Amino acid sequence: MFLPQEIIRKKRNGHSLTDQEIRAFIQGITDGSVAGEQIAALAMAIWFRDMTLPERVALTLAMRDSGTVLNWQDLHLNGPVLDKHSTGGVGDVTSLMLGPMVAACGGYVPMISGRGLGHTGGTLDKLEAIPGLNIFPDNDRFRQIIRENGVAIIGQTRTLAPADQRFYATRDVTATVDSVPLITASILAKKLAEGLDALVMDVKAGSGAFMPDFDSSEQLARSIVDVANGAGCRTTALLTDMSQVLASSAGNALEVREAVRFLTGEYRHPRLLEVTMALSSEMLISGGLAGNDQQARARLQQVLDNGRAAEVFAQMVAAQGGPADFVEQYARYLTAAPVIKPVFAREPGVISAMDTREIGMTIVRMGGGRQRAGESIDYRVGISDIVAAGQPVDTHRPLAMVHAADEQSWQQAAESLQAAISVTHQPPKEIPLIYRRIC
Repeated sequence: MFLPQEIIRKKRNGHSLTDQEIRAFIQGITDGSVAGEQIAALAMAIWFRDMTLPERVALTLAMRDSGTVLNWQDLHLNGPVLDKHSTGGVGDVTSLMLGPMVAACGGYVPMISGRGLGHTGGTLDKLEAIPGLNIFPDNDRFRQIIRENGVAIIGQTRTLAPADQRFYATRDVTATVDSVPLITASILAKKLAEGLDALVMDVKAGSGAFMPDFDSSEQLARSIVDVANGAGCRTTALLTDMSQVLASSAGNALEVREAVRFLTGEYRHPRLLEVTMALSSEMLISGGLAGNDQQARARLQQVLDNGRAAEVFAQMVAAQGGPADFVEQYARYLTAAPVIKPVFAREPGVISAMDTREIGMTIVRMGGGRQRAGESIDYRVGISDIVAAGQPVDTHRPLAMVHAADEQSWQQAAESLQAAISVTHQPPKEIPLIYRRIC
């Protein structure tokens, strides 16, 4: 019998935990025999003492196995089961295009996503801007959508990695969220429970990233890749830039609108296109659907150009309860904010930098995100037509268009935006969009 306090003591003293000890503790989290203060104590011990790679793999697998692990073999799918996960950012709407694009190329994408966290937008919140769309279909319906359409984007159910849900809630109130081994296990427990053949990680770096600096982002990417591969899932990661808003818009309904325009070819923001193509290419290569990056990009461009990716997205929306004509009539279904006006820089010049986190928090304060758990969201609000670093602004070209619920909210957002975007007379230092690939 393993006593929780002895496991805590062992890690506190800097020793490695065995697979059996880790599984016993996680089982206790799941069945309630481990108390909340014991979870907090182990989290703090891990925060200070770290974990070896074998410990991280064991923790991830134990948390994965605390609930349902999906198995697709009985569906006899004729392609690989693939997914992508992002550490989050502002204007990061890649999942809404990537899933349908990869499915249109022969992959199966059972994407289980989350809500917004802090300044970062959540894929589920974006999808709920679509009237009627159900992000919690039952398991049979989820499997049917994957088999017939190739992609579904849903929320985490209570049966999926339940130990992580309790562990994370404790970490959130004990200042232990930013532990690399615990972040790694939390992300991968849910993703590996999807029964994947391969996973691609998008780890952000820059002012809007979850991790505080580039080195921390790289450390997290390396940890996730090593642990996932150690757990038996082919995984690569791209370290991508979040020093500015990724798309031309940020905010739930606005990002859905941008995703539809991207898929139909109406408008494709260059930065968003490059990151989406790079991640999708990684997925096709990892899943054996393309031999190299050139082949993968050619296939992806083909399904964009011939409309197949947009068709798959439309079918996914309809299959999950949304309007059957959503792609054709998105402007009718996505309600506009009452106040939509441009925000201009205080003086003319060139965009030299952005406090991307502050831009994300501006949207949260407008009602486009949650400041406390359980709060409702105003899907209409956000920012569109956002300038990119290096672009000139003046009295004719605004920083962005702010979509607000009322004049007071617009004024507050405008002031925050002016403060968050730096305007100088010198062009910014060029920053790569994709820093490196980690495998």
